Amino acid sequence: MGSVEEQPVGAGSIAHRVPDLGALELLLAVARLGSLGAAARELGITQPAASSRIRSMERQLGVALVDRSPRGSRLTDAGALVTDWARRIVEAAQAFDAGAQALRDRRDSRLRVAASMTIAEYLLPGWLLALRAKRPDTAVSLLAGNSAAVAERLLSGEADLGFVEGLTVPSGLDSAVIAHDHLIVVAAPAHVWARRRRPLSAEELASTPLILREEGSGTRQVLDAALGGLARPLIELSSTTAVKAAAVSGAGPAVLSELAVGEELARRRLVSVPVDGMLLARDLRAVWPTGHRPTGPARELLSLTRG
Repeated sequence: MGSVEEQPVGAGSIAHRVPDLGALELLLAVARLGSLGAAARELGITQPAASSRIRSMERQLGVALVDRSPRGSRLTDAGALVTDWARRIVEAAQAFDAGAQALRDRRDSRLRVAASMTIAEYLLPGWLLALRAKRPDTAVSLLAGNSAAVAERLLSGEADLGFVEGLTVPSGLDSAVIAHDHLIVVAAPAHVWARRRRPLSAEELASTPLILREEGSGTRQVLDAALGGLARPLIELSSTTAVKAAAVSGAGPAVLSELAVGEELARRRLVSVPVDGMLLARDLRAVWPTGHRPTGPARELLSLTRG
């Protein structure tokens, strides 16, 4: 195949001195089949492309590898030696690929989700059913808690993807907004607020003991910000369902996500109480450790939340 221009030994990094796997696989195919054309067909490339790849490898190594004749292609002595080395490299690469696939399979076999209570109770069930249809072999565990607990689980490696409801993104996490939510004031039909003809003022809301989520929850964070930290707890409870049940029982008014009380409002078990001059809106966010974008099932679940 003509003379080969030698390259200076030790020039550049090893990545520039070692042929790529595709070229090494081609050389092994030529050695096994005795024909550059047959090797090209086996690897699904054209013969000119195969010839070009062999010539490029010879220039890279500085030695001739293949002699071509009408009877086929024959390895040179140097080509036979390089082929032996190539076989070990390709086998090692195959073992590497098999190991990496095993890691991906293990990753994809489970998904650990941490979510604040409103999202866990009212949005995630539908998303997880959709994920189940796409990935029936992925086992999913859901850890529900307030936004602070979600951040702790993600940062400690106990969860692969999280969802929070607060005004800010916890430190150490990246995020994407997946939905928007509003908090509303609700009371049982027998409560005096249920019969009001004018909206509550922020001052009235701040001066009235309320059934509240605990500190650290996204719901409490939004309310405290709107009232300047002046919200007065009548009872503090650690789940949206518990707050809602207490309000339905007539224990007092509560502030909850509109996602959580649709059925109760429709059945008149709770009444929405308008509030004047207050914005109780928030973003719902997916979160993950900074610099570690979700992959595998976590990435697919994230895409489903935006559907």
